[in-house]
Amino acid sequence: MKSLDIHKSEYLKQFENQTYGRNLFRTQEEERLDAPNEECGIFGMYSDHDLDTFSLSQFGLFALQHRGQEACGISVLKNGRITNMKDEGLVLDVYKEIADPETFMGNSAIGHTRYTTAGDKKKYNFQPFFAKNEYDQIILSIAHNGNLTNAKELKAELEAEGVVFRATSDSEVILRLIQKNLDLGLRGAIKATMEKIEGAYSVVGMTRNKFFAFRDFNGIRPLVLGAINENSYVVASESVALDAVGAQYVRDILPGEIIYTNENEPGKLHSIMVDEAKAKQRICSFEYIYFARPDSSLENINVYEIREKSGEKIWHQAPVEADVVIGVPDSGVPAAIGFSKASGIPFRPVLIKNRYIGRSFIVPTQEMRERVVNLKLNPIISEIKDKRVVIIDDSIVRGTTSKRLVKILKDAGVKEIHFRSVSPPIIAPCYLGIDTPSKDDLISANMTTEELRKYLGVDSLEFLSVDNLKEILGSANHCFGCFTEEYPVGKGEEVELFN
Repeated sequence: MKSLDIHKSEYLKQFENQTYGRNLFRTQEEERLDAPNEECGIFGMYSDHDLDTFSLSQFGLFALQHRGQEACGISVLKNGRITNMKDEGLVLDVYKEIADPETFMGNSAIGHTRYTTAGDKKKYNFQPFFAKNEYDQIILSIAHNGNLTNAKELKAELEAEGVVFRATSDSEVILRLIQKNLDLGLRGAIKATMEKIEGAYSVVGMTRNKFFAFRDFNGIRPLVLGAINENSYVVASESVALDAVGAQYVRDILPGEIIYTNENEPGKLHSIMVDEAKAKQRICSFEYIYFARPDSSLENINVYEIREKSGEKIWHQAPVEADVVIGVPDSGVPAAIGFSKASGIPFRPVLIKNRYIGRSFIVPTQEMRERVVNLKLNPIISEIKDKRVVIIDDSIVRGTTSKRLVKILKDAGVKEIHFRSVSPPIIAPCYLGIDTPSKDDLISANMTTEELRKYLGVDSLEFLSVDNLKEILGSANHCFGCFTEEYPVGKGEEVELFN
């Protein structure tokens, strides 16, 4: 058997050339219904001289493709002019539509890759958003990751002042507030905006002569800073995007911090804290469990190591006698390796991925949609038939994917199935930048663990405890709202943002 270190190396290396897929048992439709979905990934770069912003932004956004697969867009600054392009589709597909890459070569760029909530697939909601002057020139462009909890109220205030909205996204509220306050200077406009908006937000943006980024006072959504050289900077949702463009990680942008450039000092990056008394470290704990790519580091914590530790921890929390441990690709594999290390039960990469399958199958019936899953992943029956198997998954949301997985294992002749989730039970929706099902559809909010075990048809079922998750993360300074219903900020109105 291969050593676990070799399995780890092979597991991480694959994401250098192909996109990271969190749970490959989910059909495309179930990615909307049976999984929390990150709203987006953001990327930005600035230099005092021209770069190949077309290629570098493409590389950076491709590294963030797992954070959103529905739409992609970029804004590029070249000779004081901002050019924008955005469309539906994966990063590489959208970039193929750019006929003249030279148009998108400049000294600064921002980009966005988006997960679109159901019923919201409209191009005017794709990012980056931009504002124009009376000469039809783009003067401001932003890309946002997160969710404002007071967006509806702020939108109404701005509309009463005569501001016209073109989208149905809270991100445009941020754009219009900055635009409204530009007479205060860029730094003053961002500060005034941050003092008005509530919720979770990481933002990158540009004007015709400046680059900027800022993060909410709780730092709920991630944002990291890197440097290509002393005069060229990169900002992104995850550190893997820095790696993709050859930038060195510098640090995470702090909660409540604005970083910005000044046209009088090209190549120099400035920083200001808006209100240090309000700033707290409350990054989303689910980033480590599920959202982030395993080769990322957030707040100086390596994501792979957290996932491997979660597997070790759940073994100590809920040991079991078994013959094989397997993980659901891709996000469940590190935890399965950790479980194997702690328990001595052999890890087997039994679920084989088809590396060439795309997302383009159009199948009208449920029966055929089920078959698509078997095209993505197929078990090696000889490794698990008549054996006691521990299956490690990142989470259980609605339970439909987990139930199908159990059926596939039973059809393969597994003797016993012991299910381990390395997240605590998800009992509440997220209001801070993640699209989750309503509480009525969250299975752990409506069933006890024993009821869920019977529903799934497994021999045992355990979830990682919240206390153990805090121990793995090293502190309680995270958002655990989906596990505890306690959020760092008020959740706002539980309604559609803009009807």
